[in-house]
Amino acid sequence: MNVILMGLTKHFPSKNKRSKEVVVAVDDLSFEIPDGQLVGLLGPSGCGKTTTLNLISGLEKPTAGSIFFGKDDVTTVPPEMRGVGLVFQNYALYPHMTVLQNILFPLENLKGDKKLSKEEMLKRAHDAADLVQITELLERKPAELSGGQQQRAAIARALVKMPKILLLDEPLSNLDARLRLQTREELRRIQRETGITTVFVTHDQEEAMSISDMIVVMKDGSLNQKGRPQEVYDDPVNLFVAKFLGNPPINVFRGEVRNEKLFIGQEAVMDAPLYPNGPVTVGIRPEGFVPNDGGRFTCGLVGVEVMGRDTSVVCSHPEFEGASIRAIVSSENNVDASKKTVVFDLKPNKVFLFDVDTGRRLRPGRGSR
Repeated sequence: MNVILMGLTKHFPSKNKRSKEVVVAVDDLSFEIPDGQLVGLLGPSGCGKTTTLNLISGLEKPTAGSIFFGKDDVTTVPPEMRGVGLVFQNYALYPHMTVLQNILFPLENLKGDKKLSKEEMLKRAHDAADLVQITELLERKPAELSGGQQQRAAIARALVKMPKILLLDEPLSNLDARLRLQTREELRRIQRETGITTVFVTHDQEEAMSISDMIVVMKDGSLNQKGRPQEVYDDPVNLFVAKFLGNPPINVFRGEVRNEKLFIGQEAVMDAPLYPNGPVTVGIRPEGFVPNDGGRFTCGLVGVEVMGRDTSVVCSHPEFEGASIRAIVSSENNVDASKKTVVFDLKPNKVFLFDVDTGRRLRPGRGSR
């Protein structure tokens, strides 16, 4: 089932009762979630991710705009009639019920022609538990489960209704780092096996990029960019997206284009054909640096951290906008830690130029996009 958002907008009243101003949580949001894909809504806290999820589920009513499930307009359809499964950040399992009772609960409330026999309900519950691999835990109470097991139980409860859409609100945020890695792989496996269109909210860009078919990067309630994770990382439309994606983050410098050369400080660090002359903001991915004693970009050397396969070169530059530059290079590149400077060449496909005022990406021959 594909999901289409058209001009979706949500306003909340101001917390100041004397003020007539409204808080714009979602602002004219339009995009399509393809059938059977796992889509990550990604962005900083307060960007409108969870509100968007609540609008899709029906827990919130939009101020304007429309929501379609396939060809059906569900904008005014109540949540229980939309056929969605929702997993909350805190899992919301009933503590007095066993895992099996929690999974059965949505089925016991079905009415009319959707009502199931006890045998049918038990079969569905066991099938859902088997899918998320918690069959041996069905007689336990939530308090007897680990965080990862509680998360699986919550997903089983959402899946038992055979929803058209599965919605996950920061489902991994309560888990420790190792369990989060394991559980996100399980989440991806479950989604592939069921083929259910899945939307999950996260502020963790590594999490979103690792398991999503498509990511939607949001800021201030608006869509900044959507696409396949690697495509968005390799081709950001603005400085915000470039900064938000990547770990370590992109290195940002003050620069200038003069006569088809990119200058950072006094050095012409790279050719910049077809770019207009003028000041620019320069973003260089950590993997965009190549140590070369005869290179074009000189930085002060702060330290060298060997991390097995890779080496992290920590350095400085007067035009750098931050604390310290971090370049990730192959361990085959021997960087002399005793020197005061390190010289690099830059990989052109890892260097992005942005408009100083708007932050929009600059393109050769076309200026700001």
